[in-house]
Amino acid sequence: MAASLEQILARLLEPDNDVIQKATLELKEAFKDPATLQNLCHILGTSTQPQIRQYAAVLIRRKIHKSKQWAALDNTIKDSIRGNILQLLVQEDNKSARSAIAQIVGVIARHDTPTNQWPALFDFLVSYIKDEDPAKRETGMFVLSTVTSIASEQMKPHMVSLLNLLALALNDTVNIEVAYLSIKCMTDLVFYIGDDEMTHIQNVVPRVLEVVQSLAAVDEEKACVALEFFDELLESEVAIIVPHLKTLVQYCLQIASSKDLTDPLRVKAMSFVSSLIRLKKKTVLKHHLVDPILQTLFPIICDDEEEEDDDEEEVESHRPSQFAVQVIDTMALHLPAEKFIKKVTPMVDTCLKSSEASHRRAAYLVLAVIVEGCADYVMNKLLSQMLQTVCQGLNDPASMVRNSALFAVGQFSEHLQPCISNYASELLPLLFQYLNKSMEEVEKNPKGVVKSHYALEMFCENLGVGILPYLPSLMEYLLSVLRNSPLYKPKELAISAIGAAANAAGVEMRPYFKDILDLFKAYLTTSSEEEEVKKLQVAAIDTLSVLARSIGEETFRPLSRECTELGLNLLETSTDPDLRRCVYGLFAAISIILKTEMAEYLERITKFMVSAMKSTEGVKAHFKDESDTVTIFNEDEFNDDENLDADDEDDYKLEGISVENAYLDEKEDACCALGELALNTGVAFLPYMQTAYTESMEMVEYPAVGIKKGAFQALCQFCLCVHEAQKQSQSNEAAEVLNTMIQGIVPKYLEAIKTELDRTVVMTAVDSIQEMLDKIGQPVLAITGATDAILTAMKEIFTHKVACQDQEEDAEEDMEAEYDSMLIESAGDVLPVIARLMGGENFLPFFTSFVTDLLKRLKETSSTSEKSFAVGTLAEVIEACGSPVGSAFTNTLYPVFTRMTKDEDEEVRSNAVFALGVLAVNGGDGMISHYTDILKTLFALMNAEPNPRVLDNVCAAVCRMMWHSPSHVPVPQVLPVVMQLLPLKEDFEEYVTVFTCLMKFYGDNVPEIVPFIPKILSVVTVVVGTDKIKPETQSVLVQFVQNVREKFPAEFDQVRSGLEPAQAAVLDNCLTMNPGAPVAS
Repeated sequence: MAASLEQILARLLEPDNDVIQKATLELKEAFKDPATLQNLCHILGTSTQPQIRQYAAVLIRRKIHKSKQWAALDNTIKDSIRGNILQLLVQEDNKSARSAIAQIVGVIARHDTPTNQWPALFDFLVSYIKDEDPAKRETGMFVLSTVTSIASEQMKPHMVSLLNLLALALNDTVNIEVAYLSIKCMTDLVFYIGDDEMTHIQNVVPRVLEVVQSLAAVDEEKACVALEFFDELLESEVAIIVPHLKTLVQYCLQIASSKDLTDPLRVKAMSFVSSLIRLKKKTVLKHHLVDPILQTLFPIICDDEEEEDDDEEEVESHRPSQFAVQVIDTMALHLPAEKFIKKVTPMVDTCLKSSEASHRRAAYLVLAVIVEGCADYVMNKLLSQMLQTVCQGLNDPASMVRNSALFAVGQFSEHLQPCISNYASELLPLLFQYLNKSMEEVEKNPKGVVKSHYALEMFCENLGVGILPYLPSLMEYLLSVLRNSPLYKPKELAISAIGAAANAAGVEMRPYFKDILDLFKAYLTTSSEEEEVKKLQVAAIDTLSVLARSIGEETFRPLSRECTELGLNLLETSTDPDLRRCVYGLFAAISIILKTEMAEYLERITKFMVSAMKSTEGVKAHFKDESDTVTIFNEDEFNDDENLDADDEDDYKLEGISVENAYLDEKEDACCALGELALNTGVAFLPYMQTAYTESMEMVEYPAVGIKKGAFQALCQFCLCVHEAQKQSQSNEAAEVLNTMIQGIVPKYLEAIKTELDRTVVMTAVDSIQEMLDKIGQPVLAITGATDAILTAMKEIFTHKVACQDQEEDAEEDMEAEYDSMLIESAGDVLPVIARLMGGENFLPFFTSFVTDLLKRLKETSSTSEKSFAVGTLAEVIEACGSPVGSAFTNTLYPVFTRMTKDEDEEVRSNAVFALGVLAVNGGDGMISHYTDILKTLFALMNAEPNPRVLDNVCAAVCRMMWHSPSHVPVPQVLPVVMQLLPLKEDFEEYVTVFTCLMKFYGDNVPEIVPFIPKILSVVTVVVGTDKIKPETQSVLVQFVQNVREKFPAEFDQVRSGLEPAQAAVLDNCLTMNPGAPVAS
């Protein structure tokens, strides 16, 4: 039988596909014979052909790779395999066959080690690794490295003796392969190291570094692999390398800066530095490593004269210059902004003064990538200066420099909102000028076209009504490109820029809508398979979605059904994940318009989206030793027991999976669109809720960050959808469904907050909890233990105790990056909402600990965003809780809020005035005695204050005090001041406060209000029928107008006659309307 089996394996080597296929079928049949395992063992020991021995070894492994398969074998067979396999490995001289045999050893070790069934293996390893013969030492380490790659967890009971053996191998100075394999073994074992073994690893770190240095000189690929040891330590046992950190970073920087080494090794070294900054930024600061890191990175960026696509977000950059820019981006995100900027800017200035174009280009690239992480500091301290610098770069003689300056403008526009919009009158003419120039030079400088459109798009997208003066010339240019450009790329960029313009201009895009649609039709319905045409189609659908959201319901509604049918037809035929992704976004946008009318399409739409979430398209598995795998047949087909349980470790060879970006984006957008559809279509979505919910819960476990975030958002929106349906129907069944969903979702959010390493995922979980508390309310807290769990999670964020935060305790408090603050601000947003639900008395014990954390952010050295956040959060909690909390903290917070009204930043002053007003009415009797001083503070501020938002908050604060305790406010002197501040200029939310006060005075017949009725009426004409006030406030004002007309007809008519026609019409509408009805503007 062994001979016939060997003949089958031999036929697999024939260069004839028909022979191979027939042999494969015979092999499958032979594999069912119980004697096959012994026959394969015989072939492995006797065949003269290396490839047949390799095939035999692979098939043996398949026969025993699950523990139940191995346990089912007769002991004599197992003993025979154990007794012979090591000798076969030693005598095997073919590399591929030897690797396949080593895999068998690893599998048996995984089965036998827990019960110590194969002591001979360890005897063999010790004997060979300690042998005087370098070749034997290498063989021993080769076997051990295979064992640890397959059975590392099973090695835990032998960890100390293994580490001692590996330390011995690591010191092999004769055969560097032995030392290299030792590092590979330790890398496999690091994850399973306990406290008792840490010193063993810590002691070998310097020697590992020496070996990596030696490998870099002879085999850079192996040096890359060896460096993974430090990556693994950084992720799981960082304390081990802290004592050696400075030396390790210095060596990585030395590798990174060496032009003699290959790009992969240089990038690998920088990757370690980047991970260190991300995970242990406080250690980097304490060891004063920022300067040497920057001093290494800048020359690397400057040295590259080849212009890459800086605007394309690549998952991994393989060139050192590209990766160096990414490391600086990481530094900006994770290091304290002020400290980092002060170290970066001198280096940038030096590059800007250089005569080398590549150096100047490097300066603008660095400026571009630092603004995301340092946005608050740049906006408050450096924006004008940095913008001026970047604008100078737009006129540089070198195109590569101009292009990088444009990239910087785009990054500034994306991350420095809203402040950068104030520079529209300076920037937009420059960008228009450059657009025209780039189109003229498109052949000479094609990247200039891309960068100029990118900068324009980013700037316009967030400009709002500020775009209107420039809209005619902008649209004339963009539509001209679509009509006349012979090139695809400018058309694609113009379509995208139209979307950005629509996002800003909103309904003011209506005059251009027909032209846009006429030009889009050719792309929307194209069946071309040409790649460039497909890109135009994707861009057109994306922009159509923006128009659906922004141009106004009455304008887009007539197209809604046609666009939905178009999207469904595209999904039926398209295999392009980018196109499908855009169609999902289009459906979500249309659902804002159609709402429940979308019901007829939802079954087909949700089917496509759920299918995308489940899909394994674009997934590729990566296995260890891929170069040694058999390619003639699929070894997974050769398993003679298909009913074995799946709980066995079946994937020990699996090293990882990768998914093409386009498919990841499709999954993420499917999640987001599904959630938005549920929110917008309401009860119409309920038949598909269970499927959508179940699949989104699966997506929460997906490793890709974007997909996790999309799933978290969708799950929140599903709950909001069911909650609204329950409110409408008062159905007990809907309430039970909602309760079940909340019970499943909230623990997922809390687990992510504590364990997720990516801050943006954690922020999404926190924001979702906040939204559910705000919009659903008590049902969220009705889950057993939810209140304590949520508040504990928020407290852990405040005190840097969740996984995504650097938890080093002995660090200075001013080491927090702006990126860290964003997460804490999200947690802060939860406090007033949960406080309102719990009530002041119940929330007070929890709030006491948060006050200390918030006050720490109000030091002189705190950043503007920290101070603004802390004051705002304290005020909102006091407002939500009322006097139980306010009165408890009067003595602490009153002097703090008063001091903050004098802060140099207008946002901090505005929040402080708001806080002072809130505390005045919620601070109990203790605050009443301060009313005179508070009014003096507010009026002194008003007389010197240029900022309209601050003045709006002064107006509202005084109104709060007047309505709360009019007897303690000199109303005759104060009311004229309030009237002087109306109408409000920016903070329209405070109209609720202002009109509540004024209408109370009017209703109570306070005589001081009567002379100001004409002023109040004129303000009413400015706000009624607009989004400046809420519907309930509008109803009160309509009643007020009607009442004034009835009580004071002559005065009313006199006021009306002095108004502009449009304002007079508002008053007329108020007289004829039901107070609860909408009033035309």
